[in-house]
Amino acid sequence: MICRVCDSTHLEPVIDLGDQPWCNHFLKKAECGKEPFYPLRVVHCAECQTAQLDYTVKKEIMFSDHTYLSGVTKSLSEHFRNVAREVDARFFAGEEKKTVLDIGSNDGTQLKHFQELGWRGQGIESSKTTARIAADAGVPTLNKFFNEDAIGDLGGPFQAINAAGVFFHLEELHSATEAVRRLLAPDGVFIVQFLSMRCIVENGAFDQIYHEHLLYYNLRPISRLLERHGLELFDAYLSPIHGGSMIAFVQHKNGPRQASDRFLSQLAEEDATGINSASTYHRFAERIRQMKEANLDFLGQRKKEGKCIYGFGAPVKGNTLLNYFGIGTETIDCLVERNVLRKGLFSPGRHIPVVMEDELKTLPDVYYVFAWNFRDEILHRNQNLIQSGVEFHFPVTPKANQR
Repeated sequence: MICRVCDSTHLEPVIDLGDQPWCNHFLKKAECGKEPFYPLRVVHCAECQTAQLDYTVKKEIMFSDHTYLSGVTKSLSEHFRNVAREVDARFFAGEEKKTVLDIGSNDGTQLKHFQELGWRGQGIESSKTTARIAADAGVPTLNKFFNEDAIGDLGGPFQAINAAGVFFHLEELHSATEAVRRLLAPDGVFIVQFLSMRCIVENGAFDQIYHEHLLYYNLRPISRLLERHGLELFDAYLSPIHGGSMIAFVQHKNGPRQASDRFLSQLAEEDATGINSASTYHRFAERIRQMKEANLDFLGQRKKEGKCIYGFGAPVKGNTLLNYFGIGTETIDCLVERNVLRKGLFSPGRHIPVVMEDELKTLPDVYYVFAWNFRDEILHRNQNLIQSGVEFHFPVTPKANQR
């Protein structure tokens, strides 16, 4: 294997979560036990310091159709609204005929917020189900993979290009990055939103490692990718969304905007702390093993006490945790969801049934919360259950929420 970013062959194995199924393919009952398993291993590049998977499940398997909807969660939609408002006010205030391209636009939630501000939006989404949902909601959406071949179908140039939770998914990484360069207006801004690997490590959020996430960025590694394609970061900040995501702003090389002090400070901090080093990831691997032991002890004790345990949420990352921990229906009766696209399905690998929240007939003693990244929203929305004695246990606690 060569590095996905810099083509180096100096790659060191650092984290091994075993063979796992593609975690975004929730199963019909007849499919249970027939799903393929793939290696889930992280390697570290000694040259560009990028953490990445060493095995690729083909994009046609993972992204041609899936059940993730970005509009289901209120706090994520609010985050997208804030991003649209910031981009509009900070870079393009007073301009007319503003255009934005959203890469991996899902159900159109991010673009809707740009449309509210008078932007002409264009989405590109590989999943046929979510692309259809977006189009039906009035969001122009091209159902296609984003790469250089798609440029002719998208128009442009665009003043703003957004990629939220997408740029670490890309099998065709260099083709997609080159397409961004070609579609971005000379004074345009590319907003790339990605899970911060630093936060993943600090939070112990190993469940955010799964086959769709081919790359794990901090600012230094993604800067090297962008520079290879004539683009440069000029600003970035950390958002609490998804347990810690970097919202980074990119322009053409030698563009009109100066690198911000906060961006330069974060780069210096990455270098000083060694967050991008292989040794950091080896320590993280040991912590993951300790988390498995502690969580299995917790669940085992609750079962000994005769407690009924449900999973709260059926997010994709929950399947990494379930499969690595080896948890099935002997421990967790069901996964309680609000996303109707997962109604009546089963978790890949462990085959736990998904039940809609509004169809529950009985409540558990314990909710084991897989959607931990929306902790505050979940606790606020379920105060009545907490007061009635239902225990909410979070296997991962973001650093900002640690008590």
